[in-house]
Amino acid sequence: MTNTLVDPLASAAIAQVESGMKVGLGAGRTASRGIELLAQRVIAEGLDIECVAASERAEDLAREKGLKIIDFAMIEELDILIDGADAVDRQMRVMKGSRGAMTRERILCWASKLNIFMVDANKVAPIQIGTDTPLPIAIMAFGLVSTRKALRHIGINGVIRQDMNGQLFITDNGNLVLDATLNGSENLAQLTKELNDIPGVIDHGLFIDEADIILIENEAGEIERLNRTAR
Repeated sequence: MTNTLVDPLASAAIAQVESGMKVGLGAGRTASRGIELLAQRVIAEGLDIECVAASERAEDLAREKGLKIIDFAMIEELDILIDGADAVDRQMRVMKGSRGAMTRERILCWASKLNIFMVDANKVAPIQIGTDTPLPIAIMAFGLVSTRKALRHIGINGVIRQDMNGQLFITDNGNLVLDATLNGSENLAQLTKELNDIPGVIDHGLFIDEADIILIENEAGEIERLNRTAR
């Protein structure tokens, strides 16, 4: 019998998954905790669920753990998304993209009826997201210099991400990632609009109103739950 209490954060995140659901799975270390416990629930409770993963790595892990992966190209809607985050704030704004999967993660968010994000308490920004965590921006290599000029025009500077071997980091969708530094005084809603208006920007890590539930785990393993009254 599985003891899910060993990971109270992941347990709380997957608690609303029921048989018959189509489940979105996020990318990253925190999301992988949800994937592993969800797989344990499937075995222990005989849950009949279908899953879509936000990254190739998450999909590989889900398959390894025995979860049923389906082709998202033919699915109109998901019942629930379980994901982690790089940072959140008390206004339920979320920063994502450390794994470069923010484009697929956003698509899953928009297709899901319920979006649940889980974080450790040290990822809660004191004022707003972006003060301690770089803003990842997925951009096309085509027109790179022009896109960076457009970003500078709205006050965004950053560096093109490289992997541990010094090679350009390429997302699963074949894009580059620029990690930008914010100063904490930005109007995030306005910045989101400005980023969305730049053609060479494929996506970015600002998830301003996608979160329905944010679960926060403190050092004692206690879970705080933030709820959005309406999306």
